Amino acid sequence: MVKEDRTGHTRRAGFLVLGIYLNDHLAGATAGTELAHRIARTHQGQDDGSRLRRLAAEIAQDRAALADIMTTLGIPVRAYKVGLAWVGEKAGRLKFNGHLFTRSALSFLEELEMMRLGVEGKAAGWRTLRTLAEADQRLDPARLDELIARAHRQSDLLESLRIGAAAQVIDLERQQD
Repeated sequence: MVKEDRTGHTRRAGFLVLGIYLNDHLAGATAGTELAHRIARTHQGQDDGSRLRRLAAEIAQDRAALADIMTTLGIPVRAYKVGLAWVGEKAGRLKFNGHLFTRSALSFLEELEMMRLGVEGKAAGWRTLRTLAEADQRLDPARLDELIARAHRQSDLLESLRIGAAAQVIDLERQQD
């Protein structure tokens, strides 16, 4: 079914909504990729450094997979959304955390919580595309199943790291009392 939008352009019904949805996910994936790389850089040489580098690489691969899916579906990337997400991630670094030029004890915990929320959102997006794959042969259900499983592994890793970071923050708080 073809509809005319307010600008006079014609579009297939549902295509516009899917394009908005996937561009929103791509914007989130852009911010998540930036955040994951920043976390990995700040923990370089630490116990969790190699796991965080692998996680950041996977998250970048997931963003690329989403961009590939959008290309396959003929959905154009909305550069302004991607650009705003990139700027938003940079602006998100500015927090009133009691430290002007250094990271606070809460930084890692909060970053892990943001990453976990992002990964959960990504998994939801993959599940939505998996449902669409039942009707759209351009999508590979097996590949989407792999992406869903990877998102679950990423979420489990982030939760494990989050619990450790929370314990450190609680220990620091106790030491200051």
